[in-house]
Amino acid sequence: MRAWTVDELGGIGSLKLVEAAEPPPPGPGEATLAILAVGLNYPDLLMLSGGYQYRPPLPFTPGMEGVGRIVAVGEGVSGDLLGHRMLLSGRTGLLAERVTLPLEKLRDVPEALSDAEAAGFTMGALTAWVALAVRGRLQPGEHLLVLGAGGGMGLAAVAVGKALGARVTAIASSAEKEAAALAAGADRALPMDRAAPDFTPLKGEVDVVFDPVGGPAVIPAVKTLRWGGRYLVVGFVAGPPVRLPTNLALLKGIEILGVRAGEAGRQDPEGGRAHLAAIARLAMEGHLRPLVGLDVPMEALPQALEAMRDGRLVGKAVVRVCAD
Repeated sequence: MRAWTVDELGGIGSLKLVEAAEPPPPGPGEATLAILAVGLNYPDLLMLSGGYQYRPPLPFTPGMEGVGRIVAVGEGVSGDLLGHRMLLSGRTGLLAERVTLPLEKLRDVPEALSDAEAAGFTMGALTAWVALAVRGRLQPGEHLLVLGAGGGMGLAAVAVGKALGARVTAIASSAEKEAAALAAGADRALPMDRAAPDFTPLKGEVDVVFDPVGGPAVIPAVKTLRWGGRYLVVGFVAGPPVRLPTNLALLKGIEILGVRAGEAGRQDPEGGRAHLAAIARLAMEGHLRPLVGLDVPMEALPQALEAMRDGRLVGKAVVRVCAD
């Protein structure tokens, strides 16, 4: 079978599409799946150069989330599941044509989602839910500011924020991304100069900031918070973490909260299952539907990662692995 592998940390250029060994046949409680599509996430890109907090041992196959169809089952797993679409997620391993996993690691695909939408559903939706509903305690009527609102993560935050009853202001770096945020439900969308962000018109108006961007936007975004606001640190797409003057937290009475949705589930498995059930419910109710901005074949993975790296991507990038 074909699989993308990384045997040295050298960025996108270190990726190799190879003929890999087939996964082991499913054992008790396991299933083998043909991977239909994989959604790309910024950590996929960072891991290629060792820049993510989790560093998988070499060699490894990238791919954190996707959708597959069950093609074989092990002892104790009903044959009725053969042919079923399932959601898959993990730290790595999905950019391969087939995988074998424990059944407990698989989840039903919300019927409203296509293969491409399902492939790019979990990570953005889960992070947005844990950030806003759990860590940020977002309440109906509060004002939510979403940075990077034209990307897959930001669009998920816009949708979850609206589902929770917030008033959402989206910040995006192009007119196309602003339009995508408005289509996802944002009440308004504002442009951002990546080199010199200026959110002065929002100063003191915001209850919760969702920030997967970091970099020069951090201090201006913190200044938008009103007394008692919550600043959600989600990621650092704009570069290394910046120093945050702690006097701002003191003077404004704000909370600075880190968000690691996957780690939250590992630390609290029961809570993690509840979070996954919550985002599945939102999808079934029509509140969450990822925007697939780039849909490419298996061979075009490097080009999709380049679009993500260069900030050209609107919504999610999805890689088609096997024909359904």
